[in-house]
Amino acid sequence: MNAVTETVAAEPVSGVELSVPLAKLKKSPRNARKVPHGEAAIEALAASIQHKGLIQNLVVEPETKEDGTPTGYYLVTAGEGRRLAMLLRAKRKQIKKSEPVRCWLDTANDPSEISLDENVTRTPMHPADQFERFRELADGKGWGAEEIGARFGVSASVVKQRLRLGAVSPKLLQVYREDGLTLDQLMAFAITEDHARQEQVFEGLHHNREPWIIRRDMTAANVPATDRRAVFVGADAYVEAGGSIIRDLFSEDRGGFFEDAGLLDTLTTEKLREVAEQVQAEGWKWAEAHIDYPHAHGMRRFYPQSVPLSDEDEARLEALSTEHDELAEGYSSYDDMPEDVATKLEAVSDEIDAISEKRHAYDANVVAYGGAFVVLHYDGSVRVERGFVRLEDEALADPQPEPEAKGDAPEPQAGEDEQPEDGDEDVREIEEDDEEPGKPISDSLTRDLSAYRTLALRVALADQPDTALVALTHTLTAQLFYSYAEAGCLEVRPTVTPLGSHADGIEDTPLAARSSEQHEAWAERMPRDIAGLWDFIVGLDEAKRLALLAHCAARTVNALRLPWDRKPRTLQTADRLASALALDVAKDWTPTVDSYLGRVTKAHIVEAVTEGVSEDAARRIADMKKPDMAQAAEQLLAGTGWLPAVLRTPTPEAEQPATIEVDDTEAVEQPSETEDGEAFYAVAAE
Repeated sequence: MNAVTETVAAEPVSGVELSVPLAKLKKSPRNARKVPHGEAAIEALAASIQHKGLIQNLVVEPETKEDGTPTGYYLVTAGEGRRLAMLLRAKRKQIKKSEPVRCWLDTANDPSEISLDENVTRTPMHPADQFERFRELADGKGWGAEEIGARFGVSASVVKQRLRLGAVSPKLLQVYREDGLTLDQLMAFAITEDHARQEQVFEGLHHNREPWIIRRDMTAANVPATDRRAVFVGADAYVEAGGSIIRDLFSEDRGGFFEDAGLLDTLTTEKLREVAEQVQAEGWKWAEAHIDYPHAHGMRRFYPQSVPLSDEDEARLEALSTEHDELAEGYSSYDDMPEDVATKLEAVSDEIDAISEKRHAYDANVVAYGGAFVVLHYDGSVRVERGFVRLEDEALADPQPEPEAKGDAPEPQAGEDEQPEDGDEDVREIEEDDEEPGKPISDSLTRDLSAYRTLALRVALADQPDTALVALTHTLTAQLFYSYAEAGCLEVRPTVTPLGSHADGIEDTPLAARSSEQHEAWAERMPRDIAGLWDFIVGLDEAKRLALLAHCAARTVNALRLPWDRKPRTLQTADRLASALALDVAKDWTPTVDSYLGRVTKAHIVEAVTEGVSEDAARRIADMKKPDMAQAAEQLLAGTGWLPAVLRTPTPEAEQPATIEVDDTEAVEQPSETEDGEAFYAVAAE
């Protein structure tokens, strides 16, 4: 072979095929390609040559010295990528550098033109043809993604994507070939292999064919893996039950989409019922499982009460606390600890929690006649709400009679002597025997004396803010936690306005869960008998007493803007409260189609995108139909922190009321148009 090569090199003849050792091939300085081949391209060529051999010859010319004598090397005019691929194979010890390479000798044509010609005058295969051929290899030869990837020098994930594209409806592939669809749009259709569904969505598309709209329509009847039901049930259990999950190979789908929503609901309910059985085994009379919390249950709720630990538990808790501190000393987290120490510390922590839970317990009557709701939390975790008692069981669960409320005294029966008027009673007192034994003082005198005492209490309470704080906290707590309006002597009546009737689903949000957790945490600490409430509040330190008052006050906040209930001064105060709290609703609220964008006009959507993103982004969606515009705006506004005016916290400057001049010497405050409420009710959905 070497002898043949040397003979040809000595007397080059154009237009002949020859074999040249790999080590004798060099890159031509007249190669038209100045940007080098990428690593992926060289990898693909190397894989192709390894499995199928060299499909196409290299075009070469002899290298010569300045005097025209050959050097014995050849310059690669066309095929530099294949030469580099062969060198990569030699580096990997798959071949030797002496491996003969099939070449075509060309000295008649300009090497620069040949190099340019090879890179210009060729027509690459249409991607659709490539996708279908990959699919044929998988279906016809039974090759998996790994095998196909190895033969073509691409990763298995790339092969899977091409196989999925090759499985798209032939009708849509043809539209793609005819430039009726872009590759991004075709990838959106490939989220499922259901040809009928693909064609149905394609036929239903309007002028706006954004890939995200196609994906949305393709998965409209499916449940995303981030849904709380999917998180709770889990992909493995769902698939084991016969469900299927579709995955988007071309974008982050966060676990795919569960196709059978009905099956998912069934599995969710069954799993919740299993938890409900465990809860009922605690001794409750009943336990119900619901995916959503049944807000309209109408039952009275009892909370666990504080109970003292036994001497044995107290001693054990103290010992565990000491052991915990000793184990954790010198470490900032579990990650820093040796595995055996971390395991032991975790076990100690669990035992501490178990004993601490004994500090609160439900009354035995409440457990015997009450029950619990087992529901699915917003994040896919289980939420157990205990202590509810049905109306027919209330007397058994709470045998303590409620104090008779003021004003509940029985009316005089017909025929009974009526009480005299105030003046007549005074006369009768003088006429009757003052020495009658056991006679109580008159009602009129009692009223007079109590009025005096009330006035004295008002003056004294005003002079003692600390006691006023206790009294106010007691009055609010008695009504919010015990429903005893007459338990306090301050005529302060908290009103808690339910929000569920004003905003669907608001009571199942993370924000509502935090509010409920705060209330339950306080409820568990309250004495069961309201008679002990005053002493409980007095026994709190100042910080905790203020925290309880703040919680009670917070429950009464009402900043609703209702078209039939105009209250500009109330709303102005709500704005000032928001400013004082530095309220940032964007932490818990996001503009979505359901929460805002699908319920306002197109003009308001454009305004939102203009404010939250840019004028250019707003122009791009301005001509869309309303549903598509709302969906596009939701994508654009995600993560921007944009809020509609009703949810914004005004700046201090915005809090100042507008003024109008009455005459040269007088100016009066004039509520702005927003304060009157007009601006807040101008938003109308299309």
